[in-house]
Amino acid sequence: MAADTASVANIKAPLVCHLAEHDERINATYPAFEAALKIAEVDYQVHTYPGTQHGFHNDSTPRYNEAAAKLSWERTLAHFKKHLA
Repeated sequence: MAADTASVANIKAPLVCHLAEHDERINATYPAFEAALKIAEVDYQVHTYPGTQHGFHNDSTPRYNEAAAKLSWERTLAHFKKHLA
């Protein structure tokens, strides 16, 4: 996630962001990205999933977390229903 404010300003659709609790690289860059979203007044939601690692939704790896994956998918579908239906 780049924190390029100019690029973020081009975002016109609402976002839903799903973050793993233990994802050093993404979590290190997320605060700057979120700040850019706020500056650009982008409509967004962020969800962080406790105890998870990057790729927690990928059921072909040992990082898979079924409960978090299911919840993140439910939240994604709700987001789509709200904004695309």
